[in-house]
Amino acid sequence: MSEPTDQASLGLALIGNCTISALVDQQARIVWACMPRFDGDPVFHALLDSGGGLKREGTMSVEIEGLVRTEQQYDPGTAILRTRLFDADGQGIEVVDFAPRFFHRERAFRPAQLVRRIRPLAGHPRVRLSIQPRGDWGATNPTVTRGSNHLRFVFPGHTLRLSTNAPLTYVAAETWFSLPGPVSLFLGPDETLDSGIEETARDFEEQTAWYWRHWTRRLALPFEWQDAVIRAAITLKLCQYEETGAIVAAMTTSIPEAPHSERNWDYRYCWLRDAFFVVRALNSLSEVGTMEEYLRWLHDVVRSAQGGHVQPLYGIGLERELTEGMVLHLSGYRGMGPVRVGNQAFEHFQHDVYGNIVLGAAQAFHDHRLFRRADASDFMALEAMGEQAWLLHDQPDAGMWELRTRSRVHTSSSLMSWAACDRLAKVAATLGLADRAAHWAERARIVRDKILALAWSEERQAFVESFGGKDLDASVLLMAEVNFIDPKDPRFVKTVEALEAVLCDGPFMRRYEAPDDFGRPETSFNVCSFWRIDALARIGRTQQAREIFEALLACRNHVGLLSEDIAVGNGEMWGNFPQTYSMVGIINGAMRLSKPWDQTV
Repeated sequence: MSEPTDQASLGLALIGNCTISALVDQQARIVWACMPRFDGDPVFHALLDSGGGLKREGTMSVEIEGLVRTEQQYDPGTAILRTRLFDADGQGIEVVDFAPRFFHRERAFRPAQLVRRIRPLAGHPRVRLSIQPRGDWGATNPTVTRGSNHLRFVFPGHTLRLSTNAPLTYVAAETWFSLPGPVSLFLGPDETLDSGIEETARDFEEQTAWYWRHWTRRLALPFEWQDAVIRAAITLKLCQYEETGAIVAAMTTSIPEAPHSERNWDYRYCWLRDAFFVVRALNSLSEVGTMEEYLRWLHDVVRSAQGGHVQPLYGIGLERELTEGMVLHLSGYRGMGPVRVGNQAFEHFQHDVYGNIVLGAAQAFHDHRLFRRADASDFMALEAMGEQAWLLHDQPDAGMWELRTRSRVHTSSSLMSWAACDRLAKVAATLGLADRAAHWAERARIVRDKILALAWSEERQAFVESFGGKDLDASVLLMAEVNFIDPKDPRFVKTVEALEAVLCDGPFMRRYEAPDDFGRPETSFNVCSFWRIDALARIGRTQQAREIFEALLACRNHVGLLSEDIAVGNGEMWGNFPQTYSMVGIINGAMRLSKPWDQTV
């Protein structure tokens, strides 16, 4: 339950259908939605122009007259959201939000469409409906035309249609009116519905609920923290653009990593690194469909590279040019600009990318559930990625944190180069290619020996962020996760202890200690906190890991979502939202720490 406010926050819920998505605040305002793709021009952009509070421009809102309190929650096991709004007299309405997703005529039906269903709960409430889409990042107002039961918002390059059984005159003029019974709204392509408004809305909701509940029931859940895991899994699935298989890092751009930090980046693209961890987390729950879709996209990345350079990220349609620019007429989240579109990191050399490709693809050679298991031709393409990893394993790069002003031989990049060689050896063995297995195993040994020799600092008594360096970096915790080192190895145990002493504030963990392009990081980075949990569990400090895990779960917002960063002092969320890496941490932590079913039930 919350009280109304006009300040932007990340107290938001995500709805979507793997074609489009939208963020809905606790007052039933859609404050962010890009159409027709996650990385497109926002139809609703108010979240990023909220310096003086949330404006009506760039939102789609449902209001009750005299609002005093709200309630919001998902229907269990679905991506269907319910928001209840109440006035001082106890009169109330319910708003049901979703994007249709189900199977129709044996095909996935996931149109670029948002559905809002509104019904009175008590009394005779008066409501106001406002639909104010914008184009060109808020700079262009559409031409509005009216039909018999719809409004058309005409932009230079596309048209949106709002179909509704609410009084169209009141909707167009944003007039308060009594709500005697349910009404529904469809916002999407300029197409006519096949049947009546209310009938279609009810049918779409029922079929969408059925789809998500059946998707959820197939998950192999841990015994503990099931609700948290289900919500994380659904959120990760919503972050896949299913038409191509790409998985975005987050749904937003330019939410600052810390207040007034200018660490504002566009995360609406597919980082090979992040997508691998998403696939791995969902696979741990036996959700292989997302992996199959992603492998389709990854296959094209590998083939397009033709054995050469691979970017750290691509557009969800395999776009290579993601030129970074600023939208100067938007004030930014809470006025904390700049608003950036595109991401300069596409120009970076980040050598861990080849290991992430091999790690992401390796399961396809071993998993007998897949419709199309990888074969010898796929192995040959992956070997080209392994060659790149081998050539670059001890060369300077921007590193996984995408530093813009310095280059080093980053331990995390060399680690993933080792992983590429190691997994190729295992795949070759599975395919019965003994000579190739020996070849890659020998290369893995050489890279491993080099990392153990050059990434260890006697002075810090820890593995450090770069060869011959001395700065601590949380990314070395991945050594255990990718099975590079026995977690009980004294060097790894000492590394964990050193990182905790320098980078941790209670349950929270920062990425690194050395200043970067913008100074020292101010907020904790959620995935690093989850890496710490994994490391603690592996080295035997399980009870402490559980306590930290519970503390991090308490930092989720009211519907169970996490952004990229958390402010240590007050627990406020910062950074792009919802962050796939953070939701991966929830799944991995629960799977690692939960009591087993067979010892509990």
